[in-house]
Amino acid sequence: MSQETSTAARPNLREEQKRRTRLALLAAARRLFVERGYASVTVDDITREVGCSRATFYLHFTNKMDVLARISAETMEKRAAAVYRDLDEVLRSGSRPAFTEWVEATLGWFSTNRDILPAWDEALKTEPDFRPVGRESITALTDAMPDYLARWPADRRDEARFRVELLVTQLDRYFTRSTVQGTIEFAPDRAAEILTDIWFPALRPPGATPE
Repeated sequence: MSQETSTAARPNLREEQKRRTRLALLAAARRLFVERGYASVTVDDITREVGCSRATFYLHFTNKMDVLARISAETMEKRAAAVYRDLDEVLRSGSRPAFTEWVEATLGWFSTNRDILPAWDEALKTEPDFRPVGRESITALTDAMPDYLARWPADRRDEARFRVELLVTQLDRYFTRSTVQGTIEFAPDRAAEILTDIWFPALRPPGATPE
């Protein structure tokens, strides 16, 4: 191997090592947040789990709040924004059965990611500086629905966003109470139908053709 080739390869090896370290930090933080909750985990706990220094942690993340935000953005199999991008397509189609299927799939998404959701809620309660991150995560969902927003009059688009935010909230709370807490008992397949009864008409823009 020539010296030129060897020199060119070194940065790639360093970048790969940085990538692996970042992934290891994300995996360790997620595991600790799930096992112990957000508040009780420290940066030292995360670095100890990986076997790296605090300086290495801060090369990748600003603080503990940042690593939690990046877990959501970088490790979920399907990002929340993609879920609502799918909703934009469903609403464009005007298909009620497709909306019911979307509700079922979204409850499945909550189930897949249920282990990290309590840490997110805990961070919002205990870290005032995390609230803008939480707000941005909600805004990203409606930003993923440009067709839906465009079909509302300009002076009512804040209302259109608010309706989606209420949908997000109800699905979150329903999932938490039914699946995590067990305080709501109802057949899941029927629940999707009833949620469709509520939300399919509520999300139709003014002047849309009735069902």
